[in-house]
Amino acid sequence: MQQLFERASQAAQTLGQQAIEIWLDGGWAMIAIALIAFAMFGVGTHIYLRLRRRSRVAVTEDTWRRWIDHPHERRGDLGEILDSVTGGATLEDTAQRFAALRATEAAPFERDLKVMGVCVNAAPLVGLLGTVTGMLSTFGALAAGSGGDKTMNMVARGISEALITTETGLVIALPGLFFQYQLNRRFQRYKAFLAHVETVSTQTLHRGNSAARLERARAIASQRVAEILRARLAVKGPTNSSSMPRTSQRAVAPAHAD
Repeated sequence: MQQLFERASQAAQTLGQQAIEIWLDGGWAMIAIALIAFAMFGVGTHIYLRLRRRSRVAVTEDTWRRWIDHPHERRGDLGEILDSVTGGATLEDTAQRFAALRATEAAPFERDLKVMGVCVNAAPLVGLLGTVTGMLSTFGALAAGSGGDKTMNMVARGISEALITTETGLVIALPGLFFQYQLNRRFQRYKAFLAHVETVSTQTLHRGNSAARLERARAIASQRVAEILRARLAVKGPTNSSSMPRTSQRAVAPAHAD
């Protein structure tokens, strides 16, 4: 086991020395490529961690659908999102709340993904620039040299710079491209989830408003019917004495005759 560890450490030291030598042979373009790589993978890691925290929903859809109507049961990041977008009295208010949510949630991700895309495109271009400068150094050495060992060393250094920078730019750009693609897929799923939450919240609010309007319409109709009935009863009124004389006179007339 100790021998295996020693061999592994020696191999790591050898690879480290070779990497340093290659790095030094790459010239000035390697510094720019390194900065681009740090920026690209740093921004990508930041996006990944934020998306992982935001898109990780530990509750089922039935649960967060219930949370829309029961605010006191909300928990976690999804609960915070529902707190910020629900509570509107109208559909327009709810739409404005979700527009503000997209501005605060989606805009930073889109900005960081654009920065990452710029870095992915810049890495091979800087490598190509290093290739051009390396070839210029090679041609300059061939033009100024006399064909000795010094000239050959300058030519070899120029060719190394030309090839190493191109290879390094591609090595940085290809993983960055796949990393950006995966992050973009995660971001699109997160946007689709927010759109689904908006649809469910809007439908819930619409059903609640429809039920409230129906209840108000029933109350108004009941009140109107009651008013009509009271008005009709008031028009008929109680039977007064003026409508009774004829019948009473017919009944009393024989008594006077006697």
